[in-house]
Amino acid sequence: MAWNEPGGNKNDPWKNRGGKDQGPPDLDDVFKNLFGKFSKGGGNGGSGKSMGKLGISLLVGLLVVIWFVSGFYTIREAERGVVLRFGEFYTEVEPGLRWKPTFVDSVIPVDVQSIRDQASSGSMLTEDENVVRVQMEMQYRVVDPFRWTFAVENPETSLSQALDSAIRYVVGHSEMDDVLTDGREVTRQRVWEELQSIIEPYNMGVSIIDMNFRDARPPEEVKDAFDDAIAAQEDEQRFIREAEAYAREIEPRARGRANRMNEEAQAYKEQIILEAQGEVARFEELLPQYEQAPQVTRDRIYLETMEAVYGNTSKILVDSQNGNSMMYLPLDKIMNSSGNSSQNLRNMVPNLQVPDLQNNGRGSNNTSPSSGLRNSRFNNGGE
Repeated sequence: MAWNEPGGNKNDPWKNRGGKDQGPPDLDDVFKNLFGKFSKGGGNGGSGKSMGKLGISLLVGLLVVIWFVSGFYTIREAERGVVLRFGEFYTEVEPGLRWKPTFVDSVIPVDVQSIRDQASSGSMLTEDENVVRVQMEMQYRVVDPFRWTFAVENPETSLSQALDSAIRYVVGHSEMDDVLTDGREVTRQRVWEELQSIIEPYNMGVSIIDMNFRDARPPEEVKDAFDDAIAAQEDEQRFIREAEAYAREIEPRARGRANRMNEEAQAYKEQIILEAQGEVARFEELLPQYEQAPQVTRDRIYLETMEAVYGNTSKILVDSQNGNSMMYLPLDKIMNSSGNSSQNLRNMVPNLQVPDLQNNGRGSNNTSPSSGLRNSRFNNGGE
């Protein structure tokens, strides 16, 4: 049976101590007995009184030493100390070993060099009434320990709530495609600016170092469809870049061909103009000769024209004035020969009149085989 069970249990350790019915000791009686001993010691004469004073002095000295030693503290290199005197701001202290009067001053160390993180995520409604899940992370640093400690009641909670408000405001004023695809950087920048405008009136003594857009995705029910849409947009951008690269590659070549064709056309134009001017000059030179002998000049012009026309054909002119004998010539070999085929034909057949293939039938003495052409007949393949 336990000693504290009801029913008159006599196993209570504070009862029957020393054979008497006794309860737990009283603290007032303990202190009274202690000071009574010091009083009795003082009643034994001067030595007892001095011993009592010495004990009190030692006790007070020990308490003073403990109080003095307890006042030493250390501020680390990355921290600044905010000193409060009787609960009111007193000063700020730099890193190092410091001392403060215990029970008078209190010190709150604040880290002012470390980069702190604050994340926020949640499902949000966009401007086009779609639901997206956004996760962003903020990095900040404390620049004013006093403002960080006393500007707001809980600065970390206030920052978290301000970040949530900024994200929801920006996402609520953006379309879903902008948040999920190519507008992520713009959204990140807008959230940063909105957060700055929210915390600026509070003057919390913090500086926003960076804002990271960690994730943005649609609800799981439509995730596959949005993945396909994003892949299609990426393919579109890729095709556009490939088309631009092809245009940059083909455009210089097209410009080169166009310039070459323009130059060729210009050269052809100049050639035709010069040829026409040459013909005009030639006819101007023939005009006096025509006035002197019109019929002879017409016949000569006719014969020269026919010589130029038939000089580019496969016809062979044979002089039949000395007889109508049929001649068999290796015409295929003659026509496939080089530019001296006319001279070869003249050497083979003395009476054969053919146009010169190199100078279009004109001899070196500017004469033409007009006499042979008048009384000749055209043979094609031995006819």
